[in-house]
Amino acid sequence: MDKKIENIIKEVAEIVLQKMGVKADVSVDKVVGNGDDMICSIKTKEETGLLIGQNGENLRALQHLIRLLVRKKSEEFVRFVVDINSYKSERNASVVDLAKEMAKKAVNEKRAVVLRPMSAYERRLVHMTLAENDDVKTESFGEGEERKVVIKSVSHI
Repeated sequence: MDKKIENIIKEVAEIVLQKMGVKADVSVDKVVGNGDDMICSIKTKEETGLLIGQNGENLRALQHLIRLLVRKKSEEFVRFVVDINSYKSERNASVVDLAKEMAKKAVNEKRAVVLRPMSAYERRLVHMTLAENDDVKTESFGEGEERKVVIKSVSHI
């Protein structure tokens, strides 16, 4: 069953990219331990600025489109992410580093630290990264695209 889904994801991504006029290699791999079952990796030598967009906006839209088409074709819910030239992997590492750094700041300064507005995926990554840190608590607040994470020192609460 997994191989069938992997093939559907790959096929759909290749068709979407072809329709966009983008030459790319697409691979789908299982991921262990991050909450997503698979990652659809797109490797291209073409300029990726248009595909990724500012702060990954176009990549999120492309991922949404591919997910919708995969669900329609497979008729089941499948968790996967789409990444272009490792952009999302690098961005995730950056968000994790930021979360850890700001958690230290919150503890050292005994105050709450508010992060910049983030996507739901990035906010979830911050919450998951700091979930086992007993020195801090995290909360999301705000509306829509302005939703942020606040990291609070437990000694400050």
